[in-house]
Amino acid sequence: MRENYKKIGEQIRLVYERNGGLKVKKLLGLSISKQFIPSVANIVGTDMENYKIIRRNQFACSTMQVRRDKKMPVALLQEFDEAIISQAYPIFEVANTEKLLPEYLMMWFSRAEFDREACFHAVGGVRGSLEWEDFCNMSLPIPDISKQREIVKEYNTIIKRIELNNKLIQKLEETAKAVYKEWFVDFEFPDEGGKPYKSGGGKMEMNLELDREIPGGWTVKTLNQICDVINGRAYAETEFTEVGVPIIRIQNLSGGKKYVYSDLQLDKNKYIENGDLIFAWSATFGPFIWRGKRSIYHYHIWKLNCHIPEYKFLLLNYFHRETQRVTGEGTGSIFTHITKELMDNQKVIIPSSSILNLFDSISSRIDNSIERKIKKRELLDELKNILLAKLTSIDN
Repeated sequence: MRENYKKIGEQIRLVYERNGGLKVKKLLGLSISKQFIPSVANIVGTDMENYKIIRRNQFACSTMQVRRDKKMPVALLQEFDEAIISQAYPIFEVANTEKLLPEYLMMWFSRAEFDREACFHAVGGVRGSLEWEDFCNMSLPIPDISKQREIVKEYNTIIKRIELNNKLIQKLEETAKAVYKEWFVDFEFPDEGGKPYKSGGGKMEMNLELDREIPGGWTVKTLNQICDVINGRAYAETEFTEVGVPIIRIQNLSGGKKYVYSDLQLDKNKYIENGDLIFAWSATFGPFIWRGKRSIYHYHIWKLNCHIPEYKFLLLNYFHRETQRVTGEGTGSIFTHITKELMDNQKVIIPSSSILNLFDSISSRIDNSIERKIKKRELLDELKNILLAKLTSIDN
């Protein structure tokens, strides 16, 4: 062990404080992404006095299924002064914050190398758990406290920029949704004089397919009339390779970054390109604009090839609004399956070409801004990972 490396167990102490008298109400869960999240547990009939209290600058972790998940969930509470969490999670704190900053320790836990080491020590078969003693015997470098403060400050600057960037992306997405609602739900798009169409007296006609009024001259088409709905392909593990083209699966759409690869040569419709409109038909329903390099996609994912490119953002926002309804019409007792027949028969309002082109122009500008900010986020993530990787080489 290098000179400035110390065992984790020498720097922390377990904390056990039950929620006696139900004095703390806020219930949190722990995610595999090393964050506290609002708990989704069914607590009806549960004695909440048995739950543990966790306080600001204390950690909660899970040592279960580390090998299976390839990660050790552990998080530092900083958003609240106190909360309660399941008694299944060990809670600990730094024993001496004059020698080790909790934020610095959390940075160490955030490293991919930490998770790999935890996985190496995990035992118990496929769902291998990490023994507490083995966790405590893992070590980390502890530089001078002033150096730790410098590192944490630099790290927090990057994290705040990532959070700000994410908020800007969310604001842009909300703007696109708001424009869609105003134009294609409320029908208040600008008329030839620049005034809101419907409230300005624009002509409305009854549409029997939708059983509602829509602007004069607009039509309704089924999804299969304006685009091709193309299913992905099932892949056997024997087709996976160490390098090649990434296979996009549902977990990659919902934040999971672990890709598998294939070197198969497929039909062009089994590839997705940057900017393609896709969604998952099982468990989680899209839609998504794919932002990445050329990839192939799993059969739980659909790709929409629009016959007219200007339909893409119209459909993206249509499905954003209709997700709950379409999912409710799907089949399956555990996971909802959206069938191709159901998708093909979705009824979509088709505006005049002038309004469609204007909406596409606005949406394209918003989308370009989102893509630039996503690229910026990727650069910030890279900077964050570089800083985390350098923790092993930091000298006093």
